[in-house]
Amino acid sequence: MGGARWPRVVLKLSGEAFADPAISYGIEGGVVGRIAAEIAEVRRDLGVELAVVVGGGNIWRGLTGAGSGMDRANADYMGMLATVINALALQDALEKEGQPTRVMTAIQMAQIAEPYIRRRAQRHLEKGRVVIFAGGTGNPYFTTDTTAALRAAEISAQAILKGTHSGVDGVYTDDPLKNPEATKFEEVAYIEVLNRGLKVMDATAITFCMDNDLPIVVFDLMAPGNIRRALEGEPIGTLVR
Repeated sequence: MGGARWPRVVLKLSGEAFADPAISYGIEGGVVGRIAAEIAEVRRDLGVELAVVVGGGNIWRGLTGAGSGMDRANADYMGMLATVINALALQDALEKEGQPTRVMTAIQMAQIAEPYIRRRAQRHLEKGRVVIFAGGTGNPYFTTDTTAALRAAEISAQAILKGTHSGVDGVYTDDPLKNPEATKFEEVAYIEVLNRGLKVMDATAITFCMDNDLPIVVFDLMAPGNIRRALEGEPIGTLVR
């Protein structure tokens, strides 16, 4: 059994990964349960300190609302609330696996989650709890990719694991679902991601990771066992650094 390549990581999950694959909407309990079981297993077996940032696209995307004429800030706040719903679903699934978990939100809602406090988050991780960061950064106009980068830097994580859900297992020269000639990068530099407009994370998040020397592993979340493989440093997916 291998050990974790990084002792503390942030796992970035898209909200769509939680959805019923048939309709790409809502929360599918079986999918969330499988992801939670993998997270609990690697936490237990590898001793890694694991924080999770989850998106809300399976419920609401701020850009979609803005595109239909809604005020962008309002639409983004709605998206932040969607991430809290997903975070609570993941917390429930993790605790069913016996994994102590805390949800921390950038928007205060004391009845259901703790407010995000950096030192408290670090203490939870040290005590073996999984911390789920919800509510984005607390500000409109920022994505949950940027949240993952920001929180990773704040809690002194050594890497971000970016799980994909669409069957794409890394970073390619083009969309492999549309272009069969697209080739996969085993490793790629931040600046190349920005210059070529590669679809990894948004430009703000990539620039932040580059400035703070935070490597990103892009991998297929939906393949069973891949969270462990990514943590153990197996050459799955694409390493951005």
